[in-house]
Amino acid sequence: MHGRIWSVSVHFRDAFEKLSRHPLILGGLGSMALLGMVTASAIVSRTGDDAAEPMQAVLVLEKLALPAVEFVDSGVAEFVREERIQRSDTVASLFSRLGVNDPEALAFINRNPGARAAARQLRPGKTVTARTGPGGTLVALYFPISDRDSTFAVVKKDGEFTASEQAMRLSTRIRLGSGEIVSSLFGATDAAGIPDAVATQLAEIFSGDIDFYRDLRKGDEFTVIFESLVHNGQHIRSGRILAAEFVNGNRTHQAYWFRAKTGAGGYYGGDGKSLHKAFLRSPLEFSRVTSGFSNARLHPVLQTIRGHRGIDYGAPIGTRVRAVADGVVEFAGNQGGYGNLIVLRHQGRYSTAYGHLNGFAQGLHRGARVEQGDTIGFVGRTGLATGPHLHYEFRDNGQQINPLAVSLPAAPSLDGAELVRFGTSIASLRSHLDLAKQTQAARVASAE
Repeated sequence: MHGRIWSVSVHFRDAFEKLSRHPLILGGLGSMALLGMVTASAIVSRTGDDAAEPMQAVLVLEKLALPAVEFVDSGVAEFVREERIQRSDTVASLFSRLGVNDPEALAFINRNPGARAAARQLRPGKTVTARTGPGGTLVALYFPISDRDSTFAVVKKDGEFTASEQAMRLSTRIRLGSGEIVSSLFGATDAAGIPDAVATQLAEIFSGDIDFYRDLRKGDEFTVIFESLVHNGQHIRSGRILAAEFVNGNRTHQAYWFRAKTGAGGYYGGDGKSLHKAFLRSPLEFSRVTSGFSNARLHPVLQTIRGHRGIDYGAPIGTRVRAVADGVVEFAGNQGGYGNLIVLRHQGRYSTAYGHLNGFAQGLHRGARVEQGDTIGFVGRTGLATGPHLHYEFRDNGQQINPLAVSLPAAPSLDGAELVRFGTSIASLRSHLDLAKQTQAARVASAE
């Protein structure tokens, strides 16, 4: 077996977290500067991909049938951020969520006919990607056009902005990144050059085992291998996470993507146990809990002491609300203090309720079937609500129970021939995770 070349360029940098963009989303650690953080990011090229950066150090690894791995040091603190377009979004609101602080770029888009036309075509659910430099200056912005194979690009080159529509021929590269938690997951992934969409996936994958609102600790570590879809060498959007490891306190969690012969794909631990839960922990991809489950709470509108038998998630108006499990719409309409309300009936004795909505997903009606993760509505402030948020209830035989405390059943694990095939398919990914951990440990040791 031929040895592979592993090219490594070590990069240490002080990083700061854009707390204005992710205010205490994964709180509990306070706001502190990210000083001296050691991070690593890499691109793992597929076989035949010769777009390699010059090597700065070379290590020959014998008897490892692995693709080449490059740790790239750009010398510039550049970030890649992705945001799904929400209802009522403007270019300015997208800039805010993408962490872009560049009045010159905003003015260019507003006066350029092509850029203005592309901005008018923004549709909820599509993804906008931004590459930013120090201080949030815009390097490149990619708007989706009519389909996912074309984009409108605003790019800064030689100090000037240009705008053009591009027919994309996307290719897939496999990237690897790792980091350490100092104040939040997004702060650490930003420092490691990992897109926000991947950070969100990472939290979703491990959400059944890690409560990212309460359990995150300073010093937690993660490694992730994911797809990067590129056009002309530029990252356009992120694909699926292929493998990940998260060390939370003294517990190590691993996840691998695997597609069974039936065609169904999902994430499994190294032992073949499914990480998929029958119910998602949260109906929002990411938010913050503004009011927890309680038997006695001062109602902010009525100013009376009464039970709060659900969880409130603060989020902007128009944020997508997901079905936490497969189910049937039992109610969709206005109901008193709930405002616009959706109630889903799930298999067995469970149901879920989603209140204060701004509106419902197109085609949603009583009797409609939904699948886990489907968009069913949008965050609002209808009914007895002092501000925009989602009121979410988890009901067992009609009785409201705390959704953050209930034990959620898992999907069936792999066994027999499928378990053997799973072990074979993840062997290379497991080796990459191990190599990344060894590299991270060596860097920390050399920095001490």
